Amino acid sequence: MDLNNLLNQNKIIKHNTSKREIEDLLRVVERDIKDSSIQGLSNDRKFITAYNAILQATTILLYINGYKVKGEGHHYYTFISARNFIDKTKEPLLSYFNACRSKRNTSDYDRTGVISDSETKEIIEEAIGYFEYVKKEVEKANINN
Repeated sequence: MDLNNLLNQNKIIKHNTSKREIEDLLRVVERDIKDSSIQGLSNDRKFITAYNAILQATTILLYINGYKVKGEGHHYYTFISARNFIDKTKEPLLSYFNACRSKRNTSDYDRTGVISDSETKEIIEEAIGYFEYVKKEVEKANINN
């Protein structure tokens, strides 16, 4: 969905970020990636934590481009909105992340044991790689305030 549609539907709003806000979110992503690999956590919790790292990294991508998701469906619209800013070679990741959103919802709200070892390993690896990409985008954005 393009930016004008998202703005007209009031799903996103313009947002002026700050260096401090981005630094804080970068630390959240770092924490969640680290925590997603804690031995002894269930696959469900590791998956959810890695998913949150991805969600926050995508939020950073929106913020450095001057937008913020608003209201209901926040997770969904974060990934939909990011299609307008992400490198086209990375765009398939957003579909994967959206599928992870659904799995995360099931695991967080409905039942346990729905996340496999391989799914957990995959999302953690994707979170790490995606975070590296987002950090490079932050450097390019050169936010000074």
